[in-house]
Amino acid sequence: MNLLRAIEPEDLDLLYTIENDRELWNIGTTNVPYSRYVLHDYIAQSSGDIYTDRQVRLIIEVEGKAIGIIDLQNFSPQHNRAEVGIVVQKPYRRRGYALRAIQELVSYARHTLHLHQLYAVIEEGNHAALQLFQKAGFMSEAILSQWLYDGDEYLDARLLQIIL
Repeated sequence: MNLLRAIEPEDLDLLYTIENDRELWNIGTTNVPYSRYVLHDYIAQSSGDIYTDRQVRLIIEVEGKAIGIIDLQNFSPQHNRAEVGIVVQKPYRRRGYALRAIQELVSYARHTLHLHQLYAVIEEGNHAALQLFQKAGFMSEAILSQWLYDGDEYLDARLLQIIL
């Protein structure tokens, strides 16, 4: 059973909720709210081609319900690598969906995109995410000192990677 699918216009509410969740801003690459208009345009203009967009955003869907998003971002065609980001909505966490989504994404990156490696940057205190990625086969490679800023302090992050 496939867990991942392309993003659709119907996913606007999910995207809006996740992108505007302030709890996620210190672990992501944004710290500003997005309007529905901007997100609607993003969905409409996304080609789904990692070479064109430099990213691929997929919806995590279980039994017909969109429960999260998983991304390949910061794609480097020169080095055949991309960064993984994942958000599963709170009611669906700790049910194995995130692990299955990462495993499916790794297979897609290996067999379809022919990438050489994937990596994730995770805040040191986010033990659940660190365990999730390690369970999916990612290896801890480095500590990035004071890498993330949460608005109050700089936090260390861990770089994890998997060679495909």
